[in-house]
Amino acid sequence: MVVGAALGAGVTALFFRAVRGSKTVQVVETDLARTSLDGLRAGVIVLDPTDRVALANPAAVGMKLLKNDESGLSHAVLRSLVAQVRRSGDPRDVELDLPRSGGRNPLGVRVRVTVLDDEHVHLEVEDVTEAHRVARVRRDFVANVSHELKTPVGALQLLSEALLEAVDDPETARRFTERIQHESARLARLVSELIELSRLQGAEPLPEPEPVGVDRMINEVLDRSRTAAVAKEIVVRWEGEHGLTVYGHEGQLVTALANLVENAIAYSPEKTSITIHSEKSGKRVKIAVADEGIGIAAEDTDRIFERFYRADQARSRATGGTGLGLAIVKHIASNHGGRVEVSSEVGVGSTFTLRLPSRPPAGASALKSQTRMADMKTKGRP
Repeated sequence: MVVGAALGAGVTALFFRAVRGSKTVQVVETDLARTSLDGLRAGVIVLDPTDRVALANPAAVGMKLLKNDESGLSHAVLRSLVAQVRRSGDPRDVELDLPRSGGRNPLGVRVRVTVLDDEHVHLEVEDVTEAHRVARVRRDFVANVSHELKTPVGALQLLSEALLEAVDDPETARRFTERIQHESARLARLVSELIELSRLQGAEPLPEPEPVGVDRMINEVLDRSRTAAVAKEIVVRWEGEHGLTVYGHEGQLVTALANLVENAIAYSPEKTSITIHSEKSGKRVKIAVADEGIGIAAEDTDRIFERFYRADQARSRATGGTGLGLAIVKHIASNHGGRVEVSSEVGVGSTFTLRLPSRPPAGASALKSQTRMADMKTKGRP
Protein backbone atom coordinates (compact mmCIF):
# COMPACT_ATOMS: atom_id res chain seq x y z
CA MET A 1 0.00 0.00 0.00
CA VAL A 2 2.85 2.42 0.78
CA VAL A 3 4.44 1.86 -2.63
CA GLY A 4 1.03 2.10 -4.34
CA ALA A 5 0.18 5.31 -2.52
CA ALA A 6 3.50 6.90 -3.40
CA LEU A 7 3.15 5.86 -7.04
CA GLY A 8 -0.45 7.04 -7.25
CA ALA A 9 0.31 10.38 -5.63
CA GLY A 10 3.42 10.85 -7.76
CA VAL A 11 1.64 10.06 -11.01
CA THR A 12 -1.27 12.30 -10.07
CA ALA A 13 1.14 15.14 -9.28
CA LEU A 14 2.81 14.59 -12.66
CA PHE A 15 -0.60 14.79 -14.32
CA PHE A 16 -1.32 18.18 -12.76
CA ARG A 17 2.21 19.53 -13.32
CA ALA A 18 1.91 18.69 -17.01
CA VAL A 19 -0.48 21.57 -17.61
CA ARG A 20 2.31 23.99 -16.74
CA GLY A 21 4.81 22.62 -19.27
CA SER A 22 5.26 23.33 -22.97
CA LYS A 23 2.55 22.02 -25.25
CA THR A 24 4.64 19.07 -26.50
CA VAL A 25 5.85 18.07 -23.04
CA GLN A 26 2.35 18.57 -21.70
CA VAL A 27 0.86 16.10 -24.17
CA VAL A 28 3.56 13.45 -23.58
CA GLU A 29 3.51 13.74 -19.78
CA THR A 30 -0.27 13.85 -19.60
CA ASP A 31 -0.66 10.72 -21.74
CA LEU A 32 1.98 8.90 -19.69
CA ALA A 33 0.38 9.92 -16.41
CA ARG A 34 -3.13 8.98 -17.58
CA THR A 35 -1.94 5.58 -18.80
CA SER A 36 -0.12 4.94 -15.53
CA LEU A 37 -3.15 5.92 -13.45
CA ASP A 38 -5.45 3.74 -15.53
CA GLY A 39 -3.12 0.77 -14.99
CA LEU A 40 -3.10 1.01 -11.20
CA ARG A 41 -5.05 -1.64 -9.29
CA ALA A 42 -5.72 0.85 -6.51
CA GLY A 43 -8.42 3.46 -6.96
CA VAL A 44 -7.14 7.02 -7.40
CA ILE A 45 -9.43 10.03 -7.03
CA VAL A 46 -8.64 13.75 -7.08
CA LEU A 47 -11.22 16.22 -5.78
CA ASP A 48 -11.37 19.91 -6.64
CA PRO A 49 -12.00 22.67 -4.04
CA THR A 50 -15.77 21.97 -4.17
CA ASP A 51 -15.20 18.23 -3.64
CA ARG A 52 -16.22 17.42 -7.17
CA VAL A 53 -14.24 14.72 -8.97
CA ALA A 54 -11.45 16.20 -11.05
CA LEU A 55 -9.83 12.86 -11.81
CA ALA A 56 -10.68 9.20 -11.21
CA ASN A 57 -9.11 6.06 -12.63
CA PRO A 58 -11.04 2.93 -13.72
CA ALA A 59 -10.25 1.10 -10.46
CA ALA A 60 -12.02 3.82 -8.45
CA VAL A 61 -15.05 3.62 -10.74
CA GLY A 62 -15.04 -0.19 -10.52
CA MET A 63 -15.14 -0.05 -6.73
CA LYS A 64 -18.19 2.25 -6.99
CA LEU A 65 -16.52 4.97 -4.91
CA LEU A 66 -18.19 7.67 -7.00
CA LYS A 67 -21.79 8.78 -7.30
CA ASN A 68 -23.73 7.58 -10.33
CA ASP A 69 -22.98 10.78 -12.23
CA GLU A 70 -19.34 10.59 -11.01
CA SER A 71 -19.61 14.12 -9.64
CA GLY A 72 -18.48 13.28 -6.10
CA LEU A 73 -17.74 10.53 -3.58
CA SER A 74 -20.54 8.03 -3.00
CA HIS A 75 -19.78 7.22 0.66
CA ALA A 76 -20.35 9.69 3.50
CA VAL A 77 -17.41 8.31 5.49
CA LEU A 78 -15.03 9.14 2.61
CA ARG A 79 -16.44 12.66 2.35
CA SER A 80 -15.91 13.06 6.09
CA LEU A 81 -12.28 11.96 5.79
CA VAL A 82 -11.69 14.47 3.01
CA ALA A 83 -13.17 17.27 5.15
CA GLN A 84 -10.88 16.36 8.06
CA VAL A 85 -7.79 16.41 5.83
CA ARG A 86 -8.76 19.74 4.30
CA ARG A 87 -9.12 21.27 7.78
CA SER A 88 -5.93 19.88 9.30
CA GLY A 89 -3.70 19.54 6.26
CA ASP A 90 -2.44 16.25 7.71
CA PRO A 91 -2.75 13.02 5.68
CA ARG A 92 -5.02 10.24 6.95
CA ASP A 93 -4.45 6.51 6.42
CA VAL A 94 -7.32 4.28 7.61
CA GLU A 95 -9.03 0.94 6.91
CA LEU A 96 -12.79 0.91 6.46
CA ASP A 97 -15.67 -1.37 5.55
CA LEU A 98 -17.89 0.38 3.00
CA PRO A 99 -21.48 -0.87 2.61
CA ARG A 100 -22.54 -2.37 -0.71
CA SER A 101 -25.99 -2.79 -2.21
CA GLY A 102 -27.75 -6.09 -2.76
CA GLY A 103 -26.97 -7.49 0.68
CA ARG A 104 -23.39 -8.26 -0.31
CA ASN A 105 -20.54 -8.29 2.18
CA PRO A 106 -19.00 -4.83 2.73
CA LEU A 107 -16.13 -3.58 0.60
CA GLY A 108 -12.99 -3.55 2.72
CA VAL A 109 -10.69 -0.69 1.76
CA ARG A 110 -7.54 1.00 2.95
CA VAL A 111 -7.76 4.72 2.23
CA ARG A 112 -5.00 7.30 2.19
CA VAL A 113 -6.15 10.93 1.88
CA THR A 114 -3.60 13.68 1.30
CA VAL A 115 -3.58 17.32 0.24
CA LEU A 116 -2.20 17.43 -3.28
CA ASP A 117 -1.87 21.22 -3.55
CA ASP A 118 -3.69 24.29 -2.27
CA GLU A 119 -6.93 23.23 -3.92
CA HIS A 120 -6.94 19.50 -4.67
CA VAL A 121 -7.22 16.48 -2.38
CA HIS A 122 -5.90 13.08 -3.41
CA LEU A 123 -7.41 9.73 -2.36
CA GLU A 124 -5.67 6.38 -2.79
CA VAL A 125 -8.04 3.46 -2.16
CA GLU A 126 -6.90 -0.16 -2.03
CA ASP A 127 -9.36 -3.06 -2.03
CA VAL A 128 -8.54 -5.24 1.02
CA THR A 129 -11.87 -7.09 1.11
CA GLU A 130 -10.18 -10.47 0.84
CA ALA A 131 -7.75 -9.66 3.66
CA HIS A 132 -10.69 -8.60 5.84
CA ARG A 133 -12.56 -11.80 4.94
CA VAL A 134 -9.53 -13.96 5.83
CA ALA A 135 -9.17 -12.10 9.13
CA ARG A 136 -12.86 -12.72 9.92
CA VAL A 137 -12.53 -16.39 9.02
CA ARG A 138 -9.46 -16.68 11.24
CA ARG A 139 -11.24 -15.04 14.17
CA ASP A 140 -14.30 -17.22 13.67
CA PHE A 141 -12.13 -20.32 13.38
CA VAL A 142 -10.29 -19.61 16.62
CA ALA A 143 -13.59 -18.90 18.40
CA ASN A 144 -15.19 -22.06 17.01
CA VAL A 145 -12.20 -24.25 17.88
CA SER A 146 -12.17 -22.87 21.41
CA HIS A 147 -15.88 -23.57 21.79
CA GLU A 148 -15.74 -27.04 20.25
CA LEU A 149 -12.77 -28.08 22.39
CA LYS A 150 -14.28 -26.60 25.54
CA THR A 151 -17.43 -28.74 25.28
CA PRO A 152 -15.86 -32.24 25.42
CA VAL A 153 -13.09 -31.13 27.80
CA GLY A 154 -15.68 -29.71 30.21
CA ALA A 155 -17.77 -32.87 29.89
CA LEU A 156 -14.75 -35.06 30.64
CA GLN A 157 -13.96 -33.02 33.74
CA LEU A 158 -17.53 -33.28 35.09
CA LEU A 159 -17.81 -36.98 34.27
CA SER A 160 -14.49 -37.79 35.93
CA GLU A 161 -15.60 -35.96 39.08
CA ALA A 162 -18.90 -37.83 39.06
CA LEU A 163 -17.07 -41.12 38.54
CA LEU A 164 -14.93 -40.51 41.63
CA GLU A 165 -18.10 -40.11 43.68
CA ALA A 166 -19.67 -43.24 42.22
CA VAL A 167 -16.89 -45.73 42.85
CA ASP A 168 -19.14 -47.68 45.24
CA ASP A 169 -21.94 -47.95 42.68
CA PRO A 170 -20.73 -50.20 39.83
CA GLU A 171 -23.71 -49.52 37.54
CA THR A 172 -23.40 -45.74 37.83
CA ALA A 173 -19.63 -45.93 37.48
CA ARG A 174 -20.03 -47.99 34.29
CA ARG A 175 -22.46 -45.44 32.84
CA PHE A 176 -20.08 -42.55 33.58
CA THR A 177 -17.17 -44.53 32.12
CA GLU A 178 -19.07 -45.08 28.88
CA ARG A 179 -19.78 -41.35 28.65
CA ILE A 180 -16.10 -40.59 29.25
CA GLN A 181 -15.19 -42.95 26.42
CA HIS A 182 -17.72 -41.25 24.12
CA GLU A 183 -16.49 -37.72 24.90
CA SER A 184 -12.82 -38.68 24.67
CA ALA A 185 -13.44 -40.33 21.29
CA ARG A 186 -15.21 -37.18 20.10
CA LEU A 187 -12.32 -35.02 21.32
CA ALA A 188 -9.79 -37.26 19.58
CA ARG A 189 -11.78 -37.11 16.35
CA LEU A 190 -12.05 -33.33 16.54
CA VAL A 191 -8.30 -32.91 17.00
CA SER A 192 -7.58 -35.41 14.22
CA GLU A 193 -9.91 -33.62 11.79
CA LEU A 194 -8.46 -30.21 12.68
CA ILE A 195 -4.99 -31.54 11.83
CA GLU A 196 -6.29 -33.08 8.60
CA LEU A 197 -8.03 -29.86 7.57
CA SER A 198 -4.92 -27.79 8.32
CA ARG A 199 -2.84 -30.15 6.19
CA LEU A 200 -5.32 -30.00 3.30
CA GLN A 201 -5.32 -26.19 3.38
CA GLY A 202 -1.65 -25.97 2.54
CA ALA A 203 0.39 -26.88 5.60
CA GLU A 204 1.89 -29.76 3.59
CA PRO A 205 2.58 -30.13 -0.15
CA LEU A 206 0.08 -32.20 -2.11
CA PRO A 207 1.27 -35.68 -3.03
CA GLU A 208 1.93 -36.56 -6.68
CA PRO A 209 -1.37 -37.64 -8.31
CA GLU A 210 -1.66 -41.35 -9.05
CA PRO A 211 -4.35 -43.39 -10.83
CA VAL A 212 -6.88 -44.60 -8.25
CA GLY A 213 -9.42 -47.33 -8.94
CA VAL A 214 -12.92 -46.15 -8.04
CA ASP A 215 -13.99 -49.75 -7.35
CA ARG A 216 -11.26 -50.10 -4.73
CA MET A 217 -12.22 -46.75 -3.18
CA ILE A 218 -15.89 -47.66 -2.85
CA ASN A 219 -15.19 -51.14 -1.51
CA GLU A 220 -12.93 -49.62 1.17
CA VAL A 221 -15.66 -47.16 2.16
CA LEU A 222 -18.31 -49.89 2.26
CA ASP A 223 -16.07 -51.90 4.57
CA ARG A 224 -15.42 -48.91 6.86
CA SER A 225 -19.09 -48.00 7.17
CA ARG A 226 -20.51 -51.52 7.58
CA THR A 227 -20.61 -51.53 11.39
CA ALA A 228 -22.40 -48.17 11.66
CA ALA A 229 -24.87 -49.14 8.93
CA VAL A 230 -25.70 -52.52 10.48
CA ALA A 231 -26.28 -50.87 13.87
CA LYS A 232 -29.08 -48.79 12.32
CA GLU A 233 -30.24 -51.53 9.93
CA ILE A 234 -29.37 -49.28 6.99
CA VAL A 235 -28.64 -50.88 3.62
CA VAL A 236 -25.73 -49.29 1.75
CA ARG A 237 -25.69 -50.37 -1.90
CA TRP A 238 -23.49 -49.53 -4.86
CA GLU A 239 -24.71 -49.18 -8.42
CA GLY A 240 -23.49 -47.66 -11.66
CA GLU A 241 -20.35 -48.12 -13.76
CA HIS A 242 -17.43 -50.24 -12.60
CA GLY A 243 -13.78 -50.14 -13.62
CA LEU A 244 -13.49 -46.35 -13.47
CA THR A 245 -10.29 -44.48 -12.61
CA VAL A 246 -9.65 -41.08 -11.03
CA TYR A 247 -6.36 -39.31 -10.33
CA GLY A 248 -5.08 -38.14 -6.98
CA HIS A 249 -4.16 -39.45 -3.55
CA GLU A 250 -6.08 -42.62 -2.72
CA GLY A 251 -6.09 -42.10 1.04
CA GLN A 252 -7.56 -38.60 0.75
CA LEU A 253 -10.18 -39.64 -1.79
CA VAL A 254 -11.29 -42.54 0.40
CA THR A 255 -11.53 -40.13 3.35
CA ALA A 256 -13.75 -37.76 1.34
CA LEU A 257 -16.11 -40.51 0.19
CA ALA A 258 -16.16 -42.12 3.64
CA ASN A 259 -17.13 -38.78 5.21
CA LEU A 260 -20.09 -38.51 2.83
CA VAL A 261 -21.27 -42.05 3.58
CA GLU A 262 -20.79 -41.65 7.33
CA ASN A 263 -22.80 -38.41 7.23
CA ALA A 264 -25.56 -40.17 5.29
CA ILE A 265 -25.72 -42.92 7.91
CA ALA A 266 -25.65 -40.48 10.83
CA TYR A 267 -28.52 -38.36 9.48
CA SER A 268 -30.72 -41.19 8.16
CA PRO A 269 -33.48 -42.96 10.10
CA GLU A 270 -33.16 -46.65 10.87
CA LYS A 271 -34.12 -49.24 8.23
CA THR A 272 -33.58 -46.89 5.29
CA SER A 273 -31.15 -47.19 2.38
CA ILE A 274 -28.14 -45.31 1.03
CA THR A 275 -27.03 -45.55 -2.59
CA ILE A 276 -23.54 -44.94 -3.95
CA HIS A 277 -23.69 -44.30 -7.70
CA SER A 278 -20.59 -44.09 -9.92
CA GLU A 279 -20.43 -43.07 -13.57
CA LYS A 280 -18.18 -41.45 -16.17
CA SER A 281 -19.22 -37.94 -17.20
CA GLY A 282 -17.00 -36.41 -19.86
CA LYS A 283 -13.54 -35.86 -18.42
CA ARG A 284 -14.76 -36.51 -14.89
CA VAL A 285 -16.06 -39.31 -12.74
CA LYS A 286 -19.20 -38.69 -10.67
CA ILE A 287 -19.59 -40.50 -7.36
CA ALA A 288 -22.93 -39.67 -5.75
CA VAL A 289 -24.08 -40.63 -2.25
CA ALA A 290 -27.88 -40.48 -1.91
CA ASP A 291 -29.76 -41.04 1.36
CA GLU A 292 -33.34 -41.02 2.67
CA GLY A 293 -32.47 -38.86 5.66
CA ILE A 294 -33.75 -35.66 7.23
CA GLY A 295 -32.60 -33.46 4.33
CA ILE A 296 -31.14 -29.96 4.39
CA ALA A 297 -33.04 -26.68 4.18
CA ALA A 298 -32.36 -24.55 1.10
CA GLU A 299 -30.89 -21.71 3.20
CA ASP A 300 -28.30 -24.10 4.65
CA THR A 301 -27.07 -25.81 1.48
CA ASP A 302 -24.67 -22.97 0.61
CA ARG A 303 -23.06 -23.07 4.05
CA ILE A 304 -22.80 -26.72 5.00
CA PHE A 305 -19.26 -26.96 3.62
CA GLU A 306 -18.04 -24.26 6.03
CA ARG A 307 -15.98 -25.34 9.01
CA PHE A 308 -18.08 -26.05 12.10
CA TYR A 309 -21.32 -25.10 10.38
CA ARG A 310 -24.21 -27.33 11.41
CA ALA A 311 -27.68 -27.10 9.90
CA ASP A 312 -29.12 -28.76 13.02
CA GLN A 313 -26.95 -28.08 16.06
CA ALA A 314 -28.76 -30.43 18.45
CA ARG A 315 -28.93 -33.30 15.97
CA SER A 316 -25.27 -32.88 15.02
CA ARG A 317 -24.09 -33.11 18.61
CA ALA A 318 -26.28 -36.15 19.19
CA THR A 319 -24.59 -37.94 16.27
CA GLY A 320 -21.12 -36.97 17.54
CA GLY A 321 -20.37 -34.80 14.52
CA THR A 322 -17.55 -32.25 14.63
CA GLY A 323 -18.79 -29.95 11.87
CA LEU A 324 -15.55 -30.50 9.94
CA GLY A 325 -16.36 -33.54 7.80
CA LEU A 326 -17.89 -31.70 4.84
CA ALA A 327 -15.21 -28.98 4.98
CA ILE A 328 -12.63 -31.74 4.61
CA VAL A 329 -14.56 -33.20 1.65
CA LYS A 330 -14.66 -29.80 -0.04
CA HIS A 331 -10.92 -29.22 0.34
CA ILE A 332 -10.00 -32.73 -0.83
CA ALA A 333 -12.18 -32.33 -3.93
CA SER A 334 -10.74 -28.87 -4.63
CA ASN A 335 -7.15 -30.03 -4.15
CA HIS A 336 -7.78 -32.78 -6.71
CA GLY A 337 -9.13 -30.38 -9.31
CA GLY A 338 -12.71 -31.47 -8.65
CA ARG A 339 -15.68 -30.30 -6.63
CA VAL A 340 -18.49 -31.51 -4.40
CA GLU A 341 -22.15 -30.61 -4.89
CA VAL A 342 -25.32 -31.16 -2.88
CA SER A 343 -29.00 -31.36 -3.68
CA SER A 344 -31.48 -31.92 -0.88
CA GLU A 345 -35.11 -31.76 0.16
CA VAL A 346 -36.17 -31.58 3.79
CA GLY A 347 -37.83 -34.81 4.92
CA VAL A 348 -36.90 -36.61 1.68
CA GLY A 349 -33.12 -36.94 1.68
CA SER A 350 -29.87 -35.56 0.30
CA THR A 351 -27.48 -36.38 -2.52
CA PHE A 352 -23.82 -35.38 -2.31
CA THR A 353 -21.85 -35.72 -5.54
CA LEU A 354 -18.08 -35.82 -5.94
CA ARG A 355 -16.84 -34.83 -9.39
CA LEU A 356 -13.22 -35.91 -9.85
CA PRO A 357 -10.88 -35.77 -12.86
CA SER A 358 -10.58 -39.02 -14.82
CA ARG A 359 -7.34 -37.87 -16.44
CA PRO A 360 -4.01 -36.88 -14.85
CA PRO A 361 -3.34 -33.14 -14.47
CA ALA A 362 -1.49 -31.55 -17.40
CA GLY A 363 2.24 -32.00 -16.98
CA ALA A 364 1.93 -34.51 -14.15
CA SER A 365 3.30 -37.41 -16.19
CA ALA A 366 6.25 -35.38 -17.47
CA LEU A 367 7.03 -34.11 -13.99
CA LYS A 368 6.86 -37.62 -12.59
CA SER A 369 9.19 -38.90 -15.34
CA GLN A 370 11.69 -36.09 -14.68
CA THR A 371 11.60 -36.84 -10.96
CA ARG A 372 12.21 -40.53 -11.59
CA MET A 373 15.18 -39.74 -13.88
CA ALA A 374 16.65 -37.40 -11.26
CA ASP A 375 16.31 -40.10 -8.59
CA MET A 376 18.03 -42.64 -10.82
CA LYS A 377 20.95 -40.26 -11.49
CA THR A 378 21.29 -39.54 -7.77
CA LYS A 379 21.53 -43.27 -7.09
CA GLY A 380 24.11 -43.66 -9.87
CA ARG A 381 21.86 -45.75 -12.08
CA PRO A 382 21.91 -45.37 -15.90
